[in-house]
Amino acid sequence: MNKILVCTDGSAYSFVCYDYAAWMAQRTGAALEVLYVSDLRQFEVPMVADLSGSLGVQPYQAVLGKLQEFEQERAKAILEQARKHLAAKAPAVVATFAHKLGFLVDTFHDFEVHVDLIMLGKRGENANFATEHLGSTMERVVRASHKPCLVTSRAFKTVERLLFAHDGGKSCQKALEFLATSSAFKDLELHLVAVAAHHDEEAALKTLQGAEGVLRASGYQPRAQMLVGQPDNEIASYVDGRAINLLIMGAYGHSRIRQLIIGSTTTAMIRRCKVPVLLFR
Repeated sequence: MNKILVCTDGSAYSFVCYDYAAWMAQRTGAALEVLYVSDLRQFEVPMVADLSGSLGVQPYQAVLGKLQEFEQERAKAILEQARKHLAAKAPAVVATFAHKLGFLVDTFHDFEVHVDLIMLGKRGENANFATEHLGSTMERVVRASHKPCLVTSRAFKTVERLLFAHDGGKSCQKALEFLATSSAFKDLELHLVAVAAHHDEEAALKTLQGAEGVLRASGYQPRAQMLVGQPDNEIASYVDGRAINLLIMGAYGHSRIRQLIIGSTTTAMIRRCKVPVLLFR
């Protein structure tokens, strides 16, 4: 792992993301790139647009110019806070900072081609006003990303125990390959689970045994267990019951249309678990 992209909006969740980014960078030797994107929508909302009719074109342009100047200063302040926080947490880690104007969901593609991991907070600056909802930007980035995404939680806690939820899919195979070839987590306690439906226990057991063999050959001593039931319920209960600090799983492995209509295990796990979730596509 050479570089990690850290997406920020300056919220409290972003500072937790910085903590996990510092932790990950120190374990992998990766450099960090912190990206803040000024959302174009703040200059296009009806309240601002209406000023062109009530004030006239020139006064409206002056107000818009002030808003843009304010956003430039805000961006500088957010990135400076990020720089100071990371310097305090991980002074030896190389970090660069970027500010772009546009939409994060579109802009991050220009950065992800040069990084190995994308990190962002579960919720953003409006979290206190919508505590039951995930950040829509976060979900869209995770769905669109071609690189692994680490979605961080509300509070930082040193990672000691990992849970790898393996379902045999292609995305989980990528996660398995990462675990097997990376030294990032080799010294941590690793739990491995597969969740079976009541009629498909044999296939789940085969999946579990195959992954366990790969991990043992790579130097892990995984605690493997097959669970039976609904994946989101079983995994969430396991995370809570075993004091897991980081969940690793595949991301959005089924029909995209189905996901949009009824959600997915991925979204359910991000919503329910109070730990960071490392997702592989």
